[in-house]
Amino acid sequence: MVMYKNRSKIIEVEVYVMDITSNIIMNGNIGIHMLDSIKEANVGLVPLVISPGLSETAEEYMDFMEILLPRRVIVLSYRGRGQSDTPDRGYALEDHVSDLAAVVQQTHLERFHLLGYSRGVSYALGYAEQNRERLRSLILVDYPAVHKQMEKGWAEAYINHYLIPHQRTSLMRQQAVRGIGRESVACEFAMGLQMPVLVMRGLESDSFVSDKDLDQYRQIQPNLQIRHFPSSGHDIRHSEPNDYYETIAAFLHD
Repeated sequence: MVMYKNRSKIIEVEVYVMDITSNIIMNGNIGIHMLDSIKEANVGLVPLVISPGLSETAEEYMDFMEILLPRRVIVLSYRGRGQSDTPDRGYALEDHVSDLAAVVQQTHLERFHLLGYSRGVSYALGYAEQNRERLRSLILVDYPAVHKQMEKGWAEAYINHYLIPHQRTSLMRQQAVRGIGRESVACEFAMGLQMPVLVMRGLESDSFVSDKDLDQYRQIQPNLQIRHFPSSGHDIRHSEPNDYYETIAAFLHD
């Protein structure tokens, strides 16, 4: 309860606080932090799992979780981010996929929707490649169907020109950035997918998805659904939030 004072009286306003479960699950000896809206969810709806972008944490998706209620939403912080552990090594594609797989296994999900954003698309596709039978659908937000190898010097540039200026060093440790720069190996995803796939693409100049990338997605899923966002670049969720959430909600309609 929050109280506001004006000149004549005190006004009481009921403030809603979503009941989110916060857990550390173990992927081997590495603790992975996750948030889960299960306490307020409708068990009749297929859950959604979120694979965040490169430096994002689970906490940055709490508004997303609330908007999608009563659907259960689970989001993790990958290793080296947020409240998850930061190992000395283990930042390749397969290591991140194993974080996602550990969360799915320990939350006992049998079938679910999977959403990936930015670099998290790579991890979502890596998971999908090995676990197609578990996925009800895929939502892939503004990233091609590749896992990129970082250029020489990328890690220090990312730290000095993004993490530090934007005060994100507490959200993604520098050790993790350097690990990704050191261990990432380029690959393309070319597997055929039968489940519904939605690609969300910004049309501004800083979008990460080209027309050629969409052609590659069509080879993965010929019945691909594509949603363009004309007023967005890479960060669709914050540029066009209403259309972003409405598109996701409509696609997930059970």
